[in-house]
Amino acid sequence: MTALALPLAAPARAQSAAPSAPQGSPAPDAGAGSGGATAVRSSDGRLVLTAVEASGGIRVDGALDDEAWEHATPVSGFLQSEPAEGQPATQQTEVRIAYDQNNLYIAAFCRDDSPLVITDIRKDFGTGDQDTFEVIIDTFGDHNNGFIFATNPEGARSDSQVTNEGREVNTSWDAVWNVRTRKVDQGWTIEMGIPFRSLRFEGGVEKVWGINFSRRLRRVNEVTYWSLVPRQFKISRVSLAGDLEGIPARMPSRNLRIKPYVLASSVRPTGSRAVPAPAFAGDGDIGLDLKYGVSSSLTLDVMVNPDFAQAEADQQQVNLTQFDLFYPEKRDFFLENSGVFYVGDASRALVGNQVTTAARADTDLYYFHSRRIGLTDDGQPIPILAGARLTGQAGGLGIGVLSVQVKDTASSPNNHYTVARLRKGVLNNTAFFGGILMQRQNTDASGDYNRVVGIDTNIRLFGRVDTSASYFNTLTGAGNPLRKAGSTRWDQSSLRASYLFEGRKYYSNGTMVTIGKDFNDELGYYRRLGIRKYILDTGMRPRPKALNKYGIRELQPHLTWNYFTDMEGRYFARNLHTAFSIYGNSGSSLEFSMNPGGDTLFAPQTISGIRVPAGTFRTNNFRVNYSSDPSRLFSGGLTTTVGTNWIADEQTISANLTLKPSYRFRTTLSAQRTRLTVDDPAAPQNALRVIVTNRTNYSFTTNMFVDALIQFEQATHRVNSNIRFNFIHHPLSDLYIVYNDQRFTDGAPLLAGTDAPPVAGRGLIVKFTQMFSF
Repeated sequence: MTALALPLAAPARAQSAAPSAPQGSPAPDAGAGSGGATAVRSSDGRLVLTAVEASGGIRVDGALDDEAWEHATPVSGFLQSEPAEGQPATQQTEVRIAYDQNNLYIAAFCRDDSPLVITDIRKDFGTGDQDTFEVIIDTFGDHNNGFIFATNPEGARSDSQVTNEGREVNTSWDAVWNVRTRKVDQGWTIEMGIPFRSLRFEGGVEKVWGINFSRRLRRVNEVTYWSLVPRQFKISRVSLAGDLEGIPARMPSRNLRIKPYVLASSVRPTGSRAVPAPAFAGDGDIGLDLKYGVSSSLTLDVMVNPDFAQAEADQQQVNLTQFDLFYPEKRDFFLENSGVFYVGDASRALVGNQVTTAARADTDLYYFHSRRIGLTDDGQPIPILAGARLTGQAGGLGIGVLSVQVKDTASSPNNHYTVARLRKGVLNNTAFFGGILMQRQNTDASGDYNRVVGIDTNIRLFGRVDTSASYFNTLTGAGNPLRKAGSTRWDQSSLRASYLFEGRKYYSNGTMVTIGKDFNDELGYYRRLGIRKYILDTGMRPRPKALNKYGIRELQPHLTWNYFTDMEGRYFARNLHTAFSIYGNSGSSLEFSMNPGGDTLFAPQTISGIRVPAGTFRTNNFRVNYSSDPSRLFSGGLTTTVGTNWIADEQTISANLTLKPSYRFRTTLSAQRTRLTVDDPAAPQNALRVIVTNRTNYSFTTNMFVDALIQFEQATHRVNSNIRFNFIHHPLSDLYIVYNDQRFTDGAPLLAGTDAPPVAGRGLIVKFTQMFSF
């Protein structure tokens, strides 16, 4: 076999006018398309790539010397999204696609005449601070959902699932696939092998799939695409992808995967040396996960006696609010396909460059928050007997069903949880209508239940304006202690409406949320009841060319204003974030902000050590936030806040420093120090809150890692350590060794009336999983 010729001629510019690009995309550069030739386009203006059959087979080794690659038609002509949108890439990329009976193959040559930037090789590595190549595959051709596969020059693997056109990107989705890379004189090569059984698609029908490729050239912070994606979006904007033709009709395998686990542990809880002192207790457990392709487009996941010991510990935070802190979901079963159950705004979390994201409506209301299942309010596990999840498409409907049964414990009754979600796309999937049902049912008491029913819609207008609306109503059983007598339907409901416009130089988001005073969603997260909340999030992002010589790429003056009233329209809280951000060519950022606000306490409360009386308070603070180029050997950030918070003067400084001497090792030390002072001669108060965190990662290979998270909290004199070793010994099969340690630094007794010092809590957990595929 002859190796693929790596040196590429510069792509010739097309001489004829191309059809218009998909709605919402800027006009493509005339040179975009197959390398050295006029771009091939579909009737609706999409770039087209045709896959060829690899009759002689392909060995995934990164060499690109298989015969099939000689017959595959290459595409190149990548265009910049960053920094000069629509201009040709500064370094050429050439891609070919082939297939055989079992796999889809992707080959790419990434020309580069400078040293490569590689900072991480962990599974699901971050793609933002190193050289990367990504592909998104829309197997249903619906321009709405897809699968992303990414790698870097060291052959690291990252995969994720996109739903609702990028409104949700699930990085916890895992597939069986293979990638190999090689560094060559003129750049680097990539060879991917993706089994068809790892993908969901419509069986028995020859269909055009969607596909797009992206490359990041980190040393100049350049992002390029085969099918151009405007800079305010990312590769997850599936509707802007090109077409993949030539994949013949096939019936996908049922893809039955069974993954049992065995676990052994020895744990000593934190306690006192007073008799009886806590002792180590050994334990063992078994369970399994099952995944089955019910149809070509429906997947069933089952867990029996699951264990999530390998999940990372929650990161500690300083709480300066009157509410419980929000902690994200970290358990794999609940993270995978979580986007199917999402109801809410067209999120700005995946687009734009805003430094602060604290003003989203979701901060005050998540209709479904999976941490309500199998975890107490303080994050302690509630044993789960079994659970099942059915997701996919059938009859033109997007389907998601979740069913989980937990064990009866002292902190939780014998509850069964159900979530059912349906979505229907219309108008070429530019509009969606859906509904959701959520229920908690005490299986020992039929009257103890909570039910939530909601309907929602998302409509995209002109390719750039997203509108969404939802209405939810709750029903609380007579045996539920949270039931309110005399409550009306309106009191138990919630309504949300929003719009989002994303332009190259301007964006705007407006949202209105109401939550009734008796709204009771026991599977959701929300902070306030009986409110109306209004949000305006808008800004500009000009790119003055004159500032380029100073290393400045973009300016972003913006404001994010939240305003709260009660249901009668009376004010009681606000947060008016007004800021000016500067983004450098290197990826650094600097933001200056002023944050006038206010809130109302209806009862006295102690907040971060300060006793705050009931009343309405006005506050204001000034903040400076700086982040350096994250791809450097040393990188870091600094945030300072000065102003007022409730009745106190606040001074907060947060800093972090990251060291990355190689792509195998990184360590980040971060600290936050908050001092609150009340200068009241009659009742002076002072409070100090300090949190220090160290996060260290070492990658032995792309399949073996160790991660350590060590946290010190000054207020409780507590040090928590979470050290996790992970060896992927076979695809989707792991060995985990987890060590947890909790100790107190002041030696103060934990039990009143004794002088016995505390005993550190420690635990060692070993978990082995093996995936069997049929």
